[in-house]
Amino acid sequence: MSKIPVGILGATGMVGQRFIQSLSDHPWFEPKALTASEESAGKMYGEAAKWHLYPSMPDDVKDIEVRTTDVESVENVDIVFSALPSSIAEDVEPKMAEAGKIVASNASSYRMEDDVPLMIPEINPEHLNLLRHQRNERGWDGGIITNPNCTTIILLLALKPLVDEVGIERVFVSTMQALSGAGYGGVKSMEIQDNLIPYISKEEWKTENEPLKILGKYEDGEVTKSQIAISASCSRIAVLDGHTESVFLELEEDTSPTEVKRMMSEFKAVPQELELPTAPDQPIIVREEPDRPQPRDARHAGDVPGMSVVVGRVREDPVFENGIRFFVSGNNAIRGAAGASVLNAELMKAKDML
Repeated sequence: MSKIPVGILGATGMVGQRFIQSLSDHPWFEPKALTASEESAGKMYGEAAKWHLYPSMPDDVKDIEVRTTDVESVENVDIVFSALPSSIAEDVEPKMAEAGKIVASNASSYRMEDDVPLMIPEINPEHLNLLRHQRNERGWDGGIITNPNCTTIILLLALKPLVDEVGIERVFVSTMQALSGAGYGGVKSMEIQDNLIPYISKEEWKTENEPLKILGKYEDGEVTKSQIAISASCSRIAVLDGHTESVFLELEEDTSPTEVKRMMSEFKAVPQELELPTAPDQPIIVREEPDRPQPRDARHAGDVPGMSVVVGRVREDPVFENGIRFFVSGNNAIRGAAGASVLNAELMKAKDML
């Protein structure tokens, strides 16, 4: 099968590099157009990008010329993966969609728009139908599909089987978020060493509000948001990759920790049924050791490294009625960012929506 040529917007940054990694040797997609700032435009990618990841830069992108981030630069592709900052994505992504491109975006600019799918394929694949409404209303030949904030993805993957089987009334979550979530230059070393920063701009709002759209019911071109109450407290810690979250739940039914672990371990959904290339066979891995999960190994968990989340210390909560508490950890840069957008595009291809 010939591969679909794709573009990456903001290809030289941290998330852009994760897109390069995720798409290297992908069975369906092949990077053909890479864009970045005017400073990088005209250079070969191997020269323009300061590579921060392990392993080293894939050879097949080193000699691709970096272009400016505009419609003309991606004329030869139908799908673009956006790693743009939100301030730039707000202007660029609609132009791409109007020009007929499918934009699989990691940016937050359009996540909460009523007609834009905010997707986690294991959770709300039916929300893809919003694309038809989006195209009709906006007159676009293409479209924008987004993935949520990294913290939201990690949290909701762990919650989904409980939402389906027993229901959730309230969620309290305290996050310990990795440095890579702020980008390469996002947190100065003198601020984070020997320290914890108990504030991340807009993070708590995203964690409290994005899940309500994702868990909402799709019907006739609209999503009715979930009524689950969520309270979040977010902090930055001195870990390179891997967000860890301490979660406290009030369930609708009395449920034992053993049953909760069973629901999580057995959870599979549409991406697993369709055998999408980057869908992990087991989206939620439950660990029994008393000192797990830890981000240093959870960030690589699963048969598709970085695409599963790891849950541990599942136990009763003594305060809430039908209370359960646990830790969950996942790779914010892969499952929480680039890998999430790639999985969204795979779902679209599998459903003949590209």
